[in-house]
Amino acid sequence: MGKLIEQIALQGHKGRIWGVDWHFKGNAFASCGEDKTIRIWAQNGSNWTTKTILSDGHQRTIREVAWSPCGQFLASASFDATTAIWSKTSGEFECNATLEGHENEVKSVSWSTSGGLLATCSRDKSVWIWEVAGDDEFECAAVMNSHSQDVKKVVWHPYEEVLASASYDNTIKLYKENTLDSDWECTATLASHTSTVWSIAFDEFGKRLASCSDDKTIKIWQSYPPGNEEGIPTPDNETIWKCVCTISGEHTRAVYDISWCHKTGLIATACGDDSIRIFKEDEGSSKNEPNFSLVTAVDKAHLQDVNCVKWNPAVPGQLMSCSDDGNIKIWNFVE
Repeated sequence: MGKLIEQIALQGHKGRIWGVDWHFKGNAFASCGEDKTIRIWAQNGSNWTTKTILSDGHQRTIREVAWSPCGQFLASASFDATTAIWSKTSGEFECNATLEGHENEVKSVSWSTSGGLLATCSRDKSVWIWEVAGDDEFECAAVMNSHSQDVKKVVWHPYEEVLASASYDNTIKLYKENTLDSDWECTATLASHTSTVWSIAFDEFGKRLASCSDDKTIKIWQSYPPGNEEGIPTPDNETIWKCVCTISGEHTRAVYDISWCHKTGLIATACGDDSIRIFKEDEGSSKNEPNFSLVTAVDKAHLQDVNCVKWNPAVPGQLMSCSDDGNIKIWNFVE
């Protein structure tokens, strides 16, 4: 078992806070929300302070922010149907590109590990992949219309240029570029949830994927590449994904976000019942039939829905959350 200890609560945004994202160094983060602003926070001893407020990039709510792997760029996805790219090349953060094309709210944005690709998704049911052609040049490489409903989340594989998306149509899709014709295509559909899939997260090696849903469950998906030792068939020589574990009965409302810590293997969830929960894989658990146990839960982590949770990429056990209550909280997990 373990304990999640609140270290600090931070305020500044007006209204709901939808998203937070750590800088790769772990000593700064960005937040965004209903007030159409992005705040960049920096650590100052045990305190965190707002260093910059970016307020001129979007006309409507900002749903998600994502740092590029190099930490030089920040992308923001907004309900105004655009994605903004911010950089600090001049010393101050400036919006140096606005990506347009989606017909409705952009719900999520994600950088590939190389930093050479950016993915966005929208209520218009599409997933877009953009090539980074320069500091302020982005070219649309693909538009995928594989989902039949609003797409809630896009996340890149930690090592490969493979993209995952989660949707209101209850499925997760995976995409990769076809090496023969350079076209992006959907290579897998993961169907097991019975309601909206709100969020997804890869494990450290990208061999597993965790998903969370409006159906109040978490699912763990295992990848089986061509030639896998289990002898599971892989039609078209494509990796297949199987649901190997369903965690149910722990959440009382929709699970809005999930974060898989690449330092500790812990999984954190953000829930509509105002709670944060931490799960850990049981020792001796098998790859093909793993067991995950709830190790701690903070029942009233926030006063309202918890919208996002993110493990610090550089500090093991440090977790950040944000909520409809207008607070950002930083927590420390201790065993």
